[in-house]
Amino acid sequence: MNAIKTAHTAPARPKILVLGATGGTGRLIVAQALARGFEVRALVRSPAKAGGLEGAEIFIGDARDPAALRKALEGRDVVVSALGTPVSPFREVTLLSSATKALINAMKAAGVSRLVCITGMGAGDSAGHGGLVFDRLILPALLRKVYADKDRQEAIVRDSGLDWVLVRPAVLNDKPAGHGIRALTDLSGFHGGTIARADVASFVLDQVNTDTWLGRSPLIAW
Repeated sequence: MNAIKTAHTAPARPKILVLGATGGTGRLIVAQALARGFEVRALVRSPAKAGGLEGAEIFIGDARDPAALRKALEGRDVVVSALGTPVSPFREVTLLSSATKALINAMKAAGVSRLVCITGMGAGDSAGHGGLVFDRLILPALLRKVYADKDRQEAIVRDSGLDWVLVRPAVLNDKPAGHGIRALTDLSGFHGGTIARADVASFVLDQVNTDTWLGRSPLIAW
């Protein structure tokens, strides 16, 4: 099911909730959102993890906890999910899908309709476009369980009925931003790539107040 496109008028100062704010990309999302003048709230698991998020309103709680999500969603316009999970070659991964399911239920209850969710190159119908090393070695050896859960996560978002954008970054690096972002849905001829976390953060925040990619799943790369 595609997103239900609704008339979207961006608030002058969007009020966003960021999940996964303590990760490498999540921290950049918070910093850039504050620089844009957004009102930022971050849901983090413990106060110890909130260092470096100064300027954001910090809520403590688990992203899978419905009560914590309902509280964190109060007064928000948009949710940005930068949730990630460690490499897990052998143990099943369920964090992404379980947290996303709980989030969507909480968003519907709170009347928050817009979700920008980061997954990754190789999720859904971008599978097989990561390049030889990623597709043949890295993903099957290290990320198979993680990507199975990313696939479940994407399916949950697609079926949510929310106004969603799924962002699939190529292999992440920590280089400076500004190389120019390619956003692709036609992946014919695309076989792998990289992108800076800072550019991912910028692209994700652009989706807060534009409908360009609503109901779509762009793969972003340099």
